[in-house]
Amino acid sequence: MLTAQFSPPYILTLDLGTSSARALLFDATGRAVPGVAAQIANEPHFDKLGDLTFDLAHLTANMVAVIDQTLARAGTRTDQIAAVTLCTFVTNIAGIDDAGQPVTPVLTYAQPGSAADAAALRAELGPAADAVHDRTGCVLHSSYLPARLRWVARVQPEWLRQSAWWMSAGEYLIWQFTGVRAASYSLAAWSGLLDRRHLVWDDLWLDRLPIAVDQLSPLCEIVPLSNHLRPLWAARWPALARVPWFPAIGDGAAATVGSGCADGRQVALTIGTTAALRAVVSPDLATLPDGLWLYRITAAQGLLGGATTEGGNLLAWLRATLQLPAPDELERQLAARPPADHGVIVLPFVAGERAPGWNDDARAVLHGFTLNTAPVDLYQAVLEAITYRFALIFAAMAPSLPAGASIVASGGALTASPAWSQIVADVLGRPLQVLEERELACRGLALLALHHLGVIPSQSALAPVVAKTYAADATRRSLHAAAQARQTALYRRLLGPSTVDHS
Repeated sequence: MLTAQFSPPYILTLDLGTSSARALLFDATGRAVPGVAAQIANEPHFDKLGDLTFDLAHLTANMVAVIDQTLARAGTRTDQIAAVTLCTFVTNIAGIDDAGQPVTPVLTYAQPGSAADAAALRAELGPAADAVHDRTGCVLHSSYLPARLRWVARVQPEWLRQSAWWMSAGEYLIWQFTGVRAASYSLAAWSGLLDRRHLVWDDLWLDRLPIAVDQLSPLCEIVPLSNHLRPLWAARWPALARVPWFPAIGDGAAATVGSGCADGRQVALTIGTTAALRAVVSPDLATLPDGLWLYRITAAQGLLGGATTEGGNLLAWLRATLQLPAPDELERQLAARPPADHGVIVLPFVAGERAPGWNDDARAVLHGFTLNTAPVDLYQAVLEAITYRFALIFAAMAPSLPAGASIVASGGALTASPAWSQIVADVLGRPLQVLEERELACRGLALLALHHLGVIPSQSALAPVVAKTYAADATRRSLHAAAQARQTALYRRLLGPSTVDHS
């Protein structure tokens, strides 16, 4: 009965995230096959400065294990797998020796320890620092690889001597499995090292960094790689021995496609541990909006948007720390409360600020609470504060978007809270379509492969299911606008002017 409900060909999708490694099987209609999946938690390491790293061998072992488990659960469907696709968390890099062994841990985007190196690069470049954003689509910030590579040269110079190549975790996995060193434009765009106009590794950066261009992987489009599996893996996974593998792409790019936003008519809002707004635009934007990045899905699809360091991570801390009501009661109370009536202003920068201000020194601030402030007041204030940051990103994106673009939302932190969904709709002033689908990055991987294989006519041919649409309320929007102005005033008083206009 189950077999009749799903249609081949199948796509094996792999997702290497900061929280876990996952594998899922999707059918020709873009649906995940129930029960044919596996997930194993990854083990991050945080140092005393808050830098997040991973052990590359551990990540590789986890990915191998979830492939093993998923193929075992797929049964006879393994014979109808037509492609293997992979997405990973982005803006990471590791040094690899000439024997193919990791020299370094996986260095990630969460790298406050390299803030000083970003500042030193700004000082060194002088007025030329302003051109970095336009040239690469990425601001000069500790989140990106130029600052991290300078940090390596300053703090761990022996890594440079020992490393033959530098590659992301996703590139490393594909290299280990197929023998092909390849960096998709998608992964490269998140590094801060890609010349966005010519789609080559940026010469001006490489002249100032302690690595050479031949230590980076060759750049490529999202098309099947020239090699099949290496003999070791072909023997382990015979069903995949002759199946095409695609190069790894960024998880944000995959989630945008999976959200049904690949055609540029909608904005994808994803809220998980952190959060991001993304929209597909022409990659040839003449001028980039201040404070936003321009990444890639494919060579022809630019990905405009911004990400925050806060999202479900801050809410999880509040739930663990405050004496909050049970979830259902908390939702009931939040839904009944007027906007921003608690008198509390929050700057939610628990891990510094990314978009739109990119202030490495920003820290979380709680202002205006009294002995009458209740735990629910604080929780509501944080929900609103995070959303006001989204509003700044969305306002910067708006001139590059089609008129009336709606917001497509996903991520467990948001979908679990109708009250927060309503706040987002009200603050952004647009209908908010909350998706039923939970596995959007893997779904996007499947759609990209199905389109390339000719099974579907476009990446947007199979729309995701919308669970609920929240309409914006003009009265609540006005109250939120006043509260956002108060947040902006506090930001300026404490942190000074930003790289963008926060008015």
